[in-house]
Amino acid sequence: MQLLNIGFGNTVMVSRIIAVINTGSSPARKLKEVARKSGKLVDVTEGRRTRSILVMDSNHIILSSVQPDTINQRMQALQPGYHLSEHAAADADYQD
Repeated sequence: MQLLNIGFGNTVMVSRIIAVINTGSSPARKLKEVARKSGKLVDVTEGRRTRSILVMDSNHIILSSVQPDTINQRMQALQPGYHLSEHAAADADYQD
């Protein structure tokens, strides 16, 4: 069981994370609102600006004040074989 620090001493299980997304898009804001209404929103920002949204396999949405790139770097440190750029390249090939 590997735990990932998402800010202010809060951790999540790496294996339960489906996606880490930026907060700037309209779909991200809608996702946040839907989670709030359904009681599945967890805000760990401690009043600071939300910089990333973590989508969990339990349909919970976690708001973090840590940048998505920083979370990605922390995930890579925990899982040396994991590289987001490799997965992004594979996804690009799949879409073509």
